[in-house]
Amino acid sequence: MSLLRSSLAAVLAATALSFTPEVRAAAPSAALLQSLEAALNSGSTGNVSSLLKAGVGLDPVQLEARYGALRARFPDARWQVSPGSLLRDGRSTVLIKVSGSRQEGPYRYRLEAEQVLALGSSDGRLSSEEVIRETSTLRSGSTDLPISVLIPDAVLTGQRYDVDVVLDDPLDGAVAAGGIVAVTTTQINTSQSPDLELAALGGGGVFKTVQAPFQPGSQTWAVLLVHPQGIVSTTKRVRVVADKAALTP
Repeated sequence: MSLLRSSLAAVLAATALSFTPEVRAAAPSAALLQSLEAALNSGSTGNVSSLLKAGVGLDPVQLEARYGALRARFPDARWQVSPGSLLRDGRSTVLIKVSGSRQEGPYRYRLEAEQVLALGSSDGRLSSEEVIRETSTLRSGSTDLPISVLIPDAVLTGQRYDVDVVLDDPLDGAVAAGGIVAVTTTQINTSQSPDLELAALGGGGVFKTVQAPFQPGSQTWAVLLVHPQGIVSTTKRVRVVADKAALTP
């Protein structure tokens, strides 16, 4: 089980830019986004923190520690930072992708993570952020097991919704196991693995109906699938909004 918990910890660590939104600020310039990509790929925590301005919900020291933890787990991690589409309120978004790998005994793990963010800037540094969409997946094995993550990006407060992750290929007699659990903000910020119980998969995936909290915010789910051909661990953040119009940002 320590190997599986290590896999989940690595996925949770993939959220390398997650801080609380504050008052709307100016959109970051193309030059600032280029500097952010270069800093993330430099391997220097100092280069990253130099582009952050401390403020409500934005702690450069905490972010620096999380970036360092991710670099330690995936030394070859590479980031891509590119402009995204506009939101309904006119704000621009930024798409951040990170990929990396690591060897752990006989196993090689491959990480793919993606965030869509609404970033704000002040005095040439990032000063605010809102997570619009966030997913990360860690895989082992010589081939990538195809999966479908059927988890919504956003739900209404108090809404019941499905959290499903499905193996796209039939099991064909293979024995597979899986589990799903909610991840707390503290666990994400400290890269802690949640306790997760595995059960045999009877339907080719993990299926759960959950309820959103009654206050706006977010929920993050971690799913672990264990298959003879490899392990797949994925996390996804779900925005919880009070206004139906906010379901589509």
